Amino acid sequence: MKLATFAVDDPTGDHERVGVKHGDSLLDLTAGYAVIAAEEGRTRPVAAAEALVPPDMLEFLRNGPEAMNAAREVAAAGDDLVGRAAPNGAATSYDLASVDLRAPLPRPNTIRDFSVFEDHGREKPDAWYDVPAYYKGNPDSVVPPGATVEWPDYTDTLDFELELAAVVGRECRDVPAGNPEPSLAGYTVFDDFSARDVQAEEMEMGLGPGKGKDFANGFGPYLVTTDAFDPTDAAMIARVNGEVWSEGNAGEMYHSIGDMLAHASMGETVHPGDVLGTGTVGGGCGYDLDRWIEPGDRVELEIEGIGTLEHRV
Repeated sequence: MKLATFAVDDPTGDHERVGVKHGDSLLDLTAGYAVIAAEEGRTRPVAAAEALVPPDMLEFLRNGPEAMNAAREVAAAGDDLVGRAAPNGAATSYDLASVDLRAPLPRPNTIRDFSVFEDHGREKPDAWYDVPAYYKGNPDSVVPPGATVEWPDYTDTLDFELELAAVVGRECRDVPAGNPEPSLAGYTVFDDFSARDVQAEEMEMGLGPGKGKDFANGFGPYLVTTDAFDPTDAAMIARVNGEVWSEGNAGEMYHSIGDMLAHASMGETVHPGDVLGTGTVGGGCGYDLDRWIEPGDRVELEIEGIGTLEHRV
């Protein structure tokens, strides 16, 4: 499934919803499940739907496998829900062209960004091969797909970074390295915008990046569930103003998603809605290419099986 957070205008204002992609439409999970619950004769179907599949991605993920199974019921209903209305009158489907896509997780719990591609950046120290290290990003600076990203006035070298991100789907701790999928909700595209000049100064002090990273984190356009995406073989492409700048593959990771989750959860509880970024695929940023974007440029990051995340700077 391709899950999305989206917003539509209605008489009461601009409200976010959670949906599943169905062709050129998004099926509203809350309204769609209310229809299914009503047809099953459930008592108070709207309240049941709002509790199990709420119109907030983080709360939806916190409801665990039962909520994900309900979403699968909505996805399976497909055409039967298009154009319908829930018992409370809420629309069950929206044309994609009519909605405003938000980041799948508009405000993650936390962002852990690793660096697991050997061909990204400078020569790796010996410790890099032993530990899938990460830094913490700013979950309050998420920018939605299609948004304009403000160029910070304190940097002269703004950069994009083509990354895959895994989203945790259930609370876990001390997860063994191996298959991470039971603990994950799915995957999305991550653009880890970076102020390279500021980042370089910060890291000379032996600290992780702060102002060099925290101003913008792009996610989207969809959260693709683990059964619908293979992180070991997916083409990754970066385009600037329509020109291909970089091509790679998620299968080039030295440390796996399972390694990342095991390290993040070692002696620490990881929660639904936590994001684990892989770091940049080799050649997937201006720093690797020694080629830099300019104000006004349009950046498109595509991962096969997920979609294309686009921003203008």
